[in-house]
Amino acid sequence: MTTTTSPATVEEREAILSAVREYADTELAPFATERDEKHIFPREALHRGGELGLGGIYVREESGGTGLGRVDTVAIFEELAQGDPTLAAYISIHNMVAWMIDTYGDDAQRARWLPDLVEMAEFGSYCLTEPGAGSDAAAITTSARRDGDEYEITGVKQFISGAGEAGVYVVMARTGEASSGARGISAFLVPADSPGLSFGALEKKMGWHAQPTRQVILDGVRVPASAMLGDEGQGFAIAMSALNGGRLNIAACSLGGAQWALDRAVQYVQERVAFGDPLAEKQSILFTVADMRTELQAARLMVRDGAQAVDDHAPDATMRCAMAKRFATDAAFDIANRALQLHGGYGYLQDYGIERVVRDLRVHQILEGTNEIMRLIVGREMLRPAGSASMRSGS
Repeated sequence: MTTTTSPATVEEREAILSAVREYADTELAPFATERDEKHIFPREALHRGGELGLGGIYVREESGGTGLGRVDTVAIFEELAQGDPTLAAYISIHNMVAWMIDTYGDDAQRARWLPDLVEMAEFGSYCLTEPGAGSDAAAITTSARRDGDEYEITGVKQFISGAGEAGVYVVMARTGEASSGARGISAFLVPADSPGLSFGALEKKMGWHAQPTRQVILDGVRVPASAMLGDEGQGFAIAMSALNGGRLNIAACSLGGAQWALDRAVQYVQERVAFGDPLAEKQSILFTVADMRTELQAARLMVRDGAQAVDDHAPDATMRCAMAKRFATDAAFDIANRALQLHGGYGYLQDYGIERVVRDLRVHQILEGTNEIMRLIVGREMLRPAGSASMRSGS
């Protein structure tokens, strides 16, 4: 099934982005440092974002979502990340869960989960990675054994954002034999209150402190057969279909964090006097901020190109999204790091916020497929015979 989304008109897009910008400026940005320091997951602030439609950005309108296309979506995530990259990234993960249910779920599953997810009255988490299966996602060992009208799920998921806070977990588990590879994986909707479901300790991370990351432990969790999302054996395809959208979103979050850091750096070099003159009057500083701005715009255009490819169902969408994710997340981290350098010692202090953004953006080069995996995707697509480019357009 393919969800139907549509681009906003110019007027609609400006109205949407204006509302998102106000939300980011009032609900996210003022408390970002405190949330980072105290590891606060702001449920109420996120719920208020849900009231704006941020919990179902590309869920179809008939399912209660906003029904926007990917080009509009990346602009939204860039705005959100200027308020707080960590929470913008979590909202992306939450939207991935809602999109999966809207796209692959049946009427009962959509009716059960989407109203609360779209409003962010409940949160979603996505459980694919395992302690021994990261980039090689087809190697997962979590099992789902059929027992009458139920499945019994056993295994451990690693690095799960929102674990312990979410109301529903999309769990990829093996229903086929160990040798079945990707074809033996199915997807399940597991409610948070399921007996046998528990969580590991909070991971101590370099960044992303405002969203919890834990193991999700499934010890004989029993769910009805009706909890399967899509068909048996379709789980890996469901997981992969979401990756183009996830990569674009995380790239857009990187753009927003880098733009925020660049804006602060430009302001700082205009105010800071060294050796009798403002830093902004020194040619080396001008060259630095000019390069930062140029690289940020190049990354932004690549992300928009990838988003357009998904909206158009372009045959090379997967490659274009991989290129955008690799380039944008690398460039954005470098821009934020240079913004810290321009602040000198002050950039290393928590009070200025730059070091937080540097820490938060670093993981974007790893998740949604490491940037090394992005290079593999691009290289392999380049070497495919003419006319056989991947058709997977993603969420």
